[in-house]
Amino acid sequence: MNRRFLLALLTATLSTTGYAQQDSVPPTKPVTIFLLRHSETAADTRENTDPELSAEGLQRAKDLVQLLGHAEITHAFSSEFNRTRGVLIPLAQTAKVEIETIKSLDSAQQLTALRELPPGSVAVVAGHSNTIPRLLSSLGGEAKNLIRGNLDHDSYDRVFCITMPSGGSATNTIELRYGKPCVLK
Repeated sequence: MNRRFLLALLTATLSTTGYAQQDSVPPTKPVTIFLLRHSETAADTRENTDPELSAEGLQRAKDLVQLLGHAEITHAFSSEFNRTRGVLIPLAQTAKVEIETIKSLDSAQQLTALRELPPGSVAVVAGHSNTIPRLLSSLGGEAKNLIRGNLDHDSYDRVFCITMPSGGSATNTIELRYGKPCVLK
């Protein structure tokens, strides 16, 4: 009986000491990242490599503000193309943040920028049908319903939200939809 008592006392002491140490270190806020593909373009990107957004695309950019306008965005990233920048402009203006441009082919730089975000940051990244799934996967997130590893070419309404410890890998992935639903072929 004394052994059980001593074991219980030792366990309680170690548990209490562990909690006391945890309480003295403030918890680190996670980083939240929203990843999305650019919205609809005024021309086919296979024919014009840098088209502006179409009227539908501009509306979707406004719809993005409705979805994320109160998310306290601290960072915005786009590729070098008009369509990715265009979908973020209204949101960046609402959040009063500058859009940082990172070349679409420089996934290493994009990953570094996201992993170096300070604790508590909320970032939004606009990319392409082939870059967003890879970036999401590299951060430890997961996308379903991909076509050969890419988003469907006509899919513009998907937003992936991941949370992760600062500098770490995603601990959770949530997929949202916004704006007019996309009808896939």
